[in-house]
Amino acid sequence: MLNKNIHAVLFDFGGVIADEGFRDGLIQLAVEQGLDTEIIVHEGMQAVYDSGFVLGTGTGHDFWQLMRENTGLSGEYDILTKYCMDRFVVRDWMMDCVSQLHNEGYIVGILSDQTHWLDELDQIYHFMDRFDHIYNSYYMGKGKQDPSLFDDIAERLQISPSSILFVDDNEGHIQRARSRGWQAILYVDRDDFNQQLATILNE
Repeated sequence: MLNKNIHAVLFDFGGVIADEGFRDGLIQLAVEQGLDTEIIVHEGMQAVYDSGFVLGTGTGHDFWQLMRENTGLSGEYDILTKYCMDRFVVRDWMMDCVSQLHNEGYIVGILSDQTHWLDELDQIYHFMDRFDHIYNSYYMGKGKQDPSLFDDIAERLQISPSSILFVDDNEGHIQRARSRGWQAILYVDRDDFNQQLATILNE
């Protein structure tokens, strides 16, 4: 193990392990339907919580219905969902990084505000078996907007928060993780991530 102070490395899914299919799908829908892309993305990020979809208390139909009501977006459930699902493309180089970390003795996991879409994507890309743990808000009933989630995860792992390294492309999630004692990397792009990871693990 390169860094004895880090025991686990947890990754967000969309925007880190894979391309950000949810946002990119919403943007493409907005462009094709002549809607404001910023509004659609903002409303989408809110509606996925307000509908309960990302916390497992609502359905995908609930989410898209709320989007139709709030934004004027149109389209059938299956078609709208496909726009997002098709854009969650797993990054092979990131999976190689996960495997390397696992081989070096680190606990590796996914910590994502996701839905059952994550299970469906695994049927395509077969990535889940590369991780020791999958923490999906859909099944946990709690997302990364709630800082106490990070306490819950540390307790489940039974390791110190300071020994967990978290990678996410959302600055708010990063700040909440750090406020709970976690170490964290804000994912911007491949080169920056590799540089930050190498710096932390070789300290």
